[in-house]
Order: sequence, then structure tokens, then C-alpha cells
Amino acid sequence: MVLDVLQVFAPLGIDIQAMEVEPGAIYVRFPEGDLYPRIHARILALAGVHTIEEISSLPQEQRRRELQAIVEAVGEGLVAIDAQGRITLLNAAAESILKLKANKVLGKKIGRVLRPDVPMLATLKTGLSYDNQEIVINNGPVQARYVTSGRPLLDHEGRVYGVVASLKDPGQIRALVHSVTRAPEITFADIIYRSKSMEDLVGLCKQVSNSDATILLYGESGTGKELFARAIHAASPRRDGAFVPINCGALPDALLESELFGYEDGAFTGSRRGGRMGLFEFGHGGTVFLDEIAEVPTHLQPKLLRALQAGSIRRVGGNEEIQVDVRIIAATNKNLGQLVRERKFREDLYYRLNVIPLTIPPLRQRREDIDILVEHLLARGRAGIAPEAMSVLSRHQWPGNVRELENVLERALTIAGSKPIQREHLLLDDVVMAPSGGGTLKEQVAELERKLVADALSNYRSTRRAGAALGLSHTSVLNKVRRYHLETFLAERKD
Repeated sequence: MVLDVLQVFAPLGIDIQAMEVEPGAIYVRFPEGDLYPRIHARILALAGVHTIEEISSLPQEQRRRELQAIVEAVGEGLVAIDAQGRITLLNAAAESILKLKANKVLGKKIGRVLRPDVPMLATLKTGLSYDNQEIVINNGPVQARYVTSGRPLLDHEGRVYGVVASLKDPGQIRALVHSVTRAPEITFADIIYRSKSMEDLVGLCKQVSNSDATILLYGESGTGKELFARAIHAASPRRDGAFVPINCGALPDALLESELFGYEDGAFTGSRRGGRMGLFEFGHGGTVFLDEIAEVPTHLQPKLLRALQAGSIRRVGGNEEIQVDVRIIAATNKNLGQLVRERKFREDLYYRLNVIPLTIPPLRQRREDIDILVEHLLARGRAGIAPEAMSVLSRHQWPGNVRELENVLERALTIAGSKPIQREHLLLDDVVMAPSGGGTLKEQVAELERKLVADALSNYRSTRRAGAALGLSHTSVLNKVRRYHLETFLAERKD
């Protein structure tokens, strides 16, 4: 049949530009003009020909265009090489990652364009796939960093005739991880207060949120430094970027360095193959929150200073400077100025951090906030609180600040069950109370005694053992239970 069709075209001198043959169909492309009417009848007269139709393109050309559209639509970079290592494919995403133009590198050896040891060439030799290898290219005009996975292309006999690889920009990976792990956003509306000091502080925080200046939050433990840091991030132009918190005092020195700055492949025993980006890289375009900044060891402080000054970091075991764009919010419950004078903290780093110092007042200095905080915290469990219990909370010194208040109320809710919280349900961690306006010595001594008895009953769950610990008889403990209405603590007693 193919020969018959060719014999129709040959006598007419028609140039056949392309031909494809499939079972039951022959596709022919020839120059446009008035040739179609001349050959239509002749081909239709051939034995076995049923219909003749005009088409816009040959099937193979159409499939090639469809494949090209898919390749360009993929968000990842795609690169392919042939059996000689020549580049046969470079889509738009790969052009962007590698900062190359396809029309200038197609047909060239990939080892010369990028570097001689790219993993695609190893796959070309071995036929083995690879996954998520991080590659850094420093080859003249080509400066790139990407994460790549590759697969061999095999013929019908299993021989490798090429390799195709995907390329991901580290920024894409950061964005994906951030979208999956992103915590619920905390805003200034989530900070509960009534006091003028907190109103002024929140107003100042809103004002500085719009800048990229480094912020240093001072505050005792439990005052809500991370809450403020998250609210500042949420109000900033970086709100769509990652908020990356790290407690500098919770990690050993060596681990802290690799967590902050990342590490290269083989940097130390047990390191992940291909290396790993640090929190500064992950936070690129967002905010890095360095809690307990005073605990950063002295040998890491110069590296942290360089990140703040130059906006670049160097991975553990690496030589390349990696540019990072992050806003730093640091926090501490210590006097950094005093640590500088004691030579425990670098002076230059201190001044780099102390651009906008903000101090969160402790709860004991803003007692007018206690009522509204209690109301807010109890609203979660739909519970109430007796006036006497509220009075005790208002007079407590709160060395643990809002965090301690949350713990005390959670404990009280557990003890009180479905009933309103009473004074005997409050188990405070210390016995120091603020002066109760007009309270007599006798009243304050009684309050202290009630607290000691309640604590002993809570700890021992036995009036006899509580009495032994306090130096009281069993009868005396029972009398004090009745006097101070501590019967709740006897519900699960063991005697």
C-alpha cells in the first residue's frame, strides 16, 4: 500500500516532506497549493483506500508538541542527556534554576556545561537511579544550587541510552515544607491584656513590624516572648514566609551549629548523605526566632554575627558562602549588657542584635491583666471561679508569669471537675503573696497555713502522712481541713 501511494505522487513531481505509517493509516505531508485535488481521486481509487482526510499535523508531530507542553508545564526543572552525555532537553524551569538558555547548551556535553561529576553521568555509566542529591555548581558563569533526582533511559534490551533528571530549587522545597508544617498564625489579636504598659508595647511592636530591623525581646520566662515574635512576623511583609523558631539553649553546641547553618555531605559521622540545609536557609524570605540567645556558645557567635552582617552563612564542612534573606528576632531573659561586660557575650554581636530592644513586663507588674487572662483561659473549659480564688490569683507574685498562671488554672480545673474553682483548688508553686490590701498578719499567716496543708495533702493523699510531714497529728490535720475547706483533697486519700 505504501508503494502504491508513492507511485501516485512520483509522476506528478510532488515532494513528500514527511510520511508516517500506522496499521490501517498512512499520513503524508507535502507542500501546500493546488496539489490536493489532483491526487485525491487517484489515491481514493487505490484498492484498500476507504477515505482521505486533511489533518493539521502528523501524529508524531502532535505527540511531540504535547510532550513539549507537558515538559514546560512541569514546575520542576527537567534535563535529559543522550548516550554521549550531550544535553537533549532543558525546560524553562531548568533554565531558571541553572541560569542557562536551552538554545545555547543543547547538544553540548553536560560535564562541560555544569561540572564533570554531575550524578547524571554516573547514572549513564551504571544505570542506577539517584534521589534528592544536592548539587552546587561553581563553573564560571554557571552558579547554581539545586536538589536533583535522576533516572536512566533504557532501550528494549535494557541498555542505557540516556538519562533524565529533575531539578528543584531549594526555595521550592522550603515553600513546600512550610506549607505542610506551618503552624496556625498568631497575631496581636491573640495577645490578651488590659494594662497600659502592654497596650504601649503592642503599639510599638505593630510599628516596628513593617521594617526588617533586628528585634531583641527581653522578658522573664513565661512572659510570652515567642508569642510576640510570631505576632510581629504575622504583621510584617514577610508573613507569607516561614517563621523558624529555635531554642539556642536546648541543643548541644555541635548540634546547634548544624541546625542553624546546615552541613555538607560527609561533614561528620552520621551526617545525612547529600548534606542538609540549616534553619537560616529554610527561613529564607521569612523570620528566624532565636530564643535564649544568651546561651549561644562563644565559638558560634562570630558565625552568627556574619549571618547578621553579611546576610550569608557557611555550612558545616563547606566552603561556599550561601546568601540568606531573613529577619532576626532574638529573645532572652538575661541581661546581655552585663554578659558583655563579663566577656561572656560578644560586644559586636550584642549591638547587632540590640537594634530594637523591647521589654515584656512580668505579670506581677501588670496585675490588672490577671482578671482578663483568667477569664480568657477559663473560657476554653467553660469553667467559673469563686471570688476568694480570684483574690488569691490576683495577689500571687507569679514568678513563672503567664505560663505559670496557665498551669495553675489547668491543675485547678482538673481538681474542681465540673464545679467552679475554689481557693482550695489552687496549688501554687510558691508561698510568696503580694500584700492583700488591708490584710492582717493573722489573715496572712492563715493563708500560708492553708497553702502548706493543701500542698501536703496533694502530695501525700493521706492525712496521716501529711501530718507526719508537717509535724501535726492526724486529728490536727482533719481540723485544719474543716477550717480551710480542703475536703476536696480528701476525695482520693489513702487512709
